[in-house]
Amino acid sequence: MKNSDKSHSLALDLLDFIDNSPSPWHAVNSVEQRLLNQGFAKLEETQSWQLAAGKSYFVVRGGASIIAFTIGEQALTDTGFLIVGAHTDSPGLRLKPQAAFKSDDLIRIGVEVYGGPILATFTDRDLSIAGRVTVRSANGHETKLLKFDNALMRLPNLAIHMNREVNDKGLVLNKQTELPLLFAECADGAAADKQFLTYIAQSLNVDVADILTFDLNVFDTQKGTLWGANQEFIADSQLDNLASCHAAITALLATEKPNATSICALFDHEEVGSESASGASGSFLADIINRIAGNCGLNEEERLRALAQSFFISADMAHAYHPNHPGAYEPNHHVLVNKGPVIKTNANQRYTTNADTAARFITLCERAGVPYQQYAHRTDLGCGSTIGPIIASGLGIASVDVGNPMWAMHSIRESAGVLDHSYMIAALGQLFNN
Repeated sequence: MKNSDKSHSLALDLLDFIDNSPSPWHAVNSVEQRLLNQGFAKLEETQSWQLAAGKSYFVVRGGASIIAFTIGEQALTDTGFLIVGAHTDSPGLRLKPQAAFKSDDLIRIGVEVYGGPILATFTDRDLSIAGRVTVRSANGHETKLLKFDNALMRLPNLAIHMNREVNDKGLVLNKQTELPLLFAECADGAAADKQFLTYIAQSLNVDVADILTFDLNVFDTQKGTLWGANQEFIADSQLDNLASCHAAITALLATEKPNATSICALFDHEEVGSESASGASGSFLADIINRIAGNCGLNEEERLRALAQSFFISADMAHAYHPNHPGAYEPNHHVLVNKGPVIKTNANQRYTTNADTAARFITLCERAGVPYQQYAHRTDLGCGSTIGPIIASGLGIASVDVGNPMWAMHSIRESAGVLDHSYMIAALGQLFNN
């Protein structure tokens, strides 16, 4: 399969985006820089807003959630809001507040499991840490982003000589005792936490005593790549769901003077249930919609009329058919890499898709000239969910769940298709240009 120059370029841009976004806070920072470079104005929730038709804005909440929007040329009561949602977080390992401890002359780093990662994939990788650190400042405290590009830590496997059944029964790791990461040899007489915090302080050019708190996650330092005989596949961490974030923002940035008010909402905490002030279950999107409506002069009835006209696309990655494991899939719903975006359906409303909203997305794909696929999970396997049901039920708007097919979801190294990424951008672009 031959990729076009455009799809190849978009895939490489995706890899750069992910490699510069090893934590949700970095992902939002990456999005913010792209928005600022194209003239979007940053708004603060604590300030009064003055919005204008045709202008573009964005708001950050909690450092790891961001909503960007362009005010449409036409009245909200005629067009409603056109919204794409995705999430900035990925499953993995997060450092505990007092992470470093000494063990057998080594410094080990205690971690918690965030979401549902495939833990075995974190072994024998060149790991590092990224996130945000809060330090004292003249005004009280400030937040600094932290990212170490070099390999800092490792989770070595136990040799097969001591785990003879690993190839037959798989690698099972005790989350408390077998996940701490190896960081360094412990210096004579030095406290482990002091040695670890000193390393962070030197990177940030601050005193150790000025470090107050941190939110740090583990990431793989290996950069993303294209692979396959024709470079038709993508491999990187966090494709779930930074690929959808990148597709949504790229589509919005390519939209000029939309008729309808167009919104990209990227949320933190999807992998752990979304129940936070900055998660999809929080008030973030509703607050932004209400403030837009107020700035456009809508009364309560008119705001509800606008919501009734609105459409939400929940963009989250989908399960591609794996030929080595055919028994894991619904026989009539094999979705294939590089064959187009996937419309995800579940009768129990784990996904929000219904016949009408699926048809609306199919129409977008047809207008964009891209293929599409339909997916249902095996009936005897538990089905995951997305932010779709949360947003749809909270706002009462029509919604569809879609995503690009991928292999190894929740592995530290995931794979997807080059063509699919450009297909998704084109389909979402049709929404905003509708």
